[in-house]
Amino acid sequence: MTADLLAPIRARATKRIIGLISGTSADGITAALVDVTDRPGAQPAVRLVMHLTTPYPAEVRRRVMDLFTLPVTTQAVASIHYLLGELFADAASAVTRAAGRGMEDVDLIASHGQTVAHVGVPDPADPWSRASTLQLAEAAVIAERTGRPVIADFRAADIAAGGQAAPLVPYTDWILLGGPRGRISLNLGGISNITVLPAGGRREEVYAFDCGPANMVVDGLVRRFSAGAETFDRDGARAARGRIHDDLLAAVLRHPFIDAPPPKTAGHEQFGRTFLDALLSQWGVLPEDDLIATAAAFAADAVARNIARFVLPQHAIDDLVAAGGGVNNPILMRRLERAIAPIRVRRFEEFGVPAEAKEALAFALLGHASLLGIPGNFPRVTGARHPAVLGKWTWPPVT
Repeated sequence: MTADLLAPIRARATKRIIGLISGTSADGITAALVDVTDRPGAQPAVRLVMHLTTPYPAEVRRRVMDLFTLPVTTQAVASIHYLLGELFADAASAVTRAAGRGMEDVDLIASHGQTVAHVGVPDPADPWSRASTLQLAEAAVIAERTGRPVIADFRAADIAAGGQAAPLVPYTDWILLGGPRGRISLNLGGISNITVLPAGGRREEVYAFDCGPANMVVDGLVRRFSAGAETFDRDGARAARGRIHDDLLAAVLRHPFIDAPPPKTAGHEQFGRTFLDALLSQWGVLPEDDLIATAAAFAADAVARNIARFVLPQHAIDDLVAAGGGVNNPILMRRLERAIAPIRVRRFEEFGVPAEAKEALAFALLGHASLLGIPGNFPRVTGARHPAVLGKWTWPPVT
C-alpha cells in the first residue's frame, strides 16, 4: 500500500514539498514551500517558492519552553503534542496560501516538529539510559488537516542505528554548497553547528557537529532581564552597549562540551535554563548588557575554537557560509569574522536561500530523499553504524 501511495509522487520530475520546523528557541514554526526537481546523474535542482514563520501564541511558547527543563506530566506532553500538530498544519496551509497555491498543489509535507528532548549520548552512570530524542507535533493531525501525506520523526532511525541523530542539515549543505572549494556551513540558531565540506568532497567525506550555544544564552538573558517583554537582542543593540568580561568568557569556554571532540550535539540540556541559572547565580552582579555582550562573544568564540581544533588541522577552508538568526547580530558576526580570519564569512542568501528558511528547506530535502529511498543521515556526522533512510510516513484520509 505504501508503494502505491508514493509511486505517483515519486514519478513526477518535480516534487512540491513543504518543510516544517520549530527550532530550539521555540519562537514559532517556519514553513518552506520548495520545488525539488530530479536530475539523473546530478544533484536535484532546488527552488524555494515561499517561506513563512508563524509565531507561537505566548502561552503555547511558555508551555513548550517548560517542557525543556521543568517536571511535567505525560498528560501535558501528550496534549501539547496534538496541539502542535494543529499549529504545524496551520503553518503549512499559511505558506501555501502565501504562495498563491492550494494544498492540492503540494505533494507531501516533511515535518521535523518541535524538539523537546535530545540525549545524544547515554548517561554512563545509568545502565538503563539510552540515546533518545523526542519531537512533538502529531503527524496524523497534520495529515488530517491538510489532506497531504506527511513524513516526520526524522531522527529516530539514526538513533536506532547507534547515532546521535544530529545534526541532520549536512545533507542539505552538501547538495547546496558542496563543490571545488573547501567550505564550512554554519547555522546560528539556538545552538551553533557547522558542516565541513572538503574541497571536491564526496558524501562520505562530509562531517558536522554542534559547537555550543549561538542565540540560546543571549536570548535567555534578554528574556530574564526584560521579564519576557523581549525575546532576543534585536540587531545586537544590548551587546553593543555592553563590555565583554574576559574572566566570565574564559569560565564559560571551559564548559566541557566546547572542547569535546565530535561527533557531538547540544541543546537545552547543556545550555538551557539550568546553565542560565548557574550563570546568573555566579555572575549576576555584572551589568545586564555586559552579560549579554559576553554571551555573544561566547557564541562566536565557541565556533572559532571548534574550527581551529577540529577542522583546520585537516582541511584548507576558503569560506564560511552562515545562516540562522545569529547572522542578524552584528556584534556576534564581527567577532566571528575576526576570530576565523582569513576565512571569508558569507551569508546563505548568496546561494538563493534566506537564512531564516534554511532549516525548513533542509527538512523538505530530507523528505525528498526519503521519498526516493536515499539515506538522509551521514554516519560520520552522527556516529551511526550505517546510512539510514529517515522518517515515518503518515497518510491523509483516503477519499
